[in-house]
Amino acid sequence: MKNSVKRGSLFVISGPSGVGKGTLVEMVRKNHPLIALSISATTRKPRPGEINGVHYFFLTRKEFEIRIELGEFIEWSEFAGNLYGTNRKFVEKILEEGHSLILEIDVRGALQVKSKMKEAVLIFIDAPSLDELRKRLFKRSTESEEEIQNRLAIVKSELEKKHEFSYVVLNDNIGSAYKNIETIVLKGLNKVNK
Repeated sequence: MKNSVKRGSLFVISGPSGVGKGTLVEMVRKNHPLIALSISATTRKPRPGEINGVHYFFLTRKEFEIRIELGEFIEWSEFAGNLYGTNRKFVEKILEEGHSLILEIDVRGALQVKSKMKEAVLIFIDAPSLDELRKRLFKRSTESEEEIQNRLAIVKSELEKKHEFSYVVLNDNIGSAYKNIETIVLKGLNKVNK
């Protein structure tokens, strides 16, 4: 007998560092708590307050590399000397159970997901300007100046890829950016529920 549960929707929210992805994802989850949030694996050290298994799965580089060899990641990338990835089985399990899922990942990872899962709804969060991104990164005070400069160095290439996403949402005002994302999410959820 075939499973009658309809597959959930997969939303991928991406964009340059400091653009507000995390804040917007939190807003979506607060207003739509049935949408699950994928937890990425990383080799970077936890930031203050981050909890293993809640914010990330913190792995050693060796553990991560073994999982890459085993094909366990739907996407993975290296940034600033650290590896980041999303577990394929976790994503498939959530979707097959009929739940929708948000991935908050970098641009390279988002495009890997797009190539493997055609049904994914990719949302690129854009910033008003490069200068505004720089200010936001320094304001959050979670990275060294060198890490921030490394992040800014790849922003241009990330911005050049935004046309490959299903939607581009400008985050010049958090309220209107959220409303735009919510409209996209509700449209995706309605496709699943029909």
